[in-house]
Amino acid sequence: MDNSKQTVVVTGFGPFGEHTVNASWVAVQELKKLGLGTEVDLHVYEVPVEYQTVQSLVPSLWKQYHPQLVVHVGVSGMATTVTLEKCGRNHGYKGLDNSSFCPDSQCCIVGGPDCIDSVIDMELVCKRVSASGLGVAVSVSKDAGRYLCDFTYYTSLYLSHGRSAFIHVPPLGKPYSGEDLGRALKAIIQEMLELLDQAEGKIHCQQHFH
Repeated sequence: MDNSKQTVVVTGFGPFGEHTVNASWVAVQELKKLGLGTEVDLHVYEVPVEYQTVQSLVPSLWKQYHPQLVVHVGVSGMATTVTLEKCGRNHGYKGLDNSSFCPDSQCCIVGGPDCIDSVIDMELVCKRVSASGLGVAVSVSKDAGRYLCDFTYYTSLYLSHGRSAFIHVPPLGKPYSGEDLGRALKAIIQEMLELLDQAEGKIHCQQHFH
């Protein structure tokens, strides 16, 4: 494996409810076509809308790839912008998944903190991408919705000590095409990687002074 390359894992969700074609997975497939540049090894996965699958799949992705960053993408029927989620929440999971299952505890990680923030400054990512003239509106949210999206995000944040991101996309054609969403994901994830690099640079600099 080429160690100079960064590894990034991006997931989208499979169909559920009225989303027979899930815009998140379409967007992730478009991103895969575009790539994240020669410096980045990009792996994409389609995640079934099932709590128990998420509980086994997310840890296995971290273990298998030791990625720089994991970005989960989900669809929101209410979204009209590409939305960057700041945090994942542990409690309040009452909605049944595709297998008609819901965790008895109604939480992601028993004993885990109520809320975990991403280490990435989503406001700054939003500002930078919005200023880049992408033609896709980007916003920031603090509530990922207490369903599989939020559940997946919290699980990933917990495992990665905050080195995860979650992006909600609107349904296809409302107003953006899959290609638009793929371009937006590329721009957003590249900004996230840059911010992570800068943060790590600062940490390394501080270590030299002690």
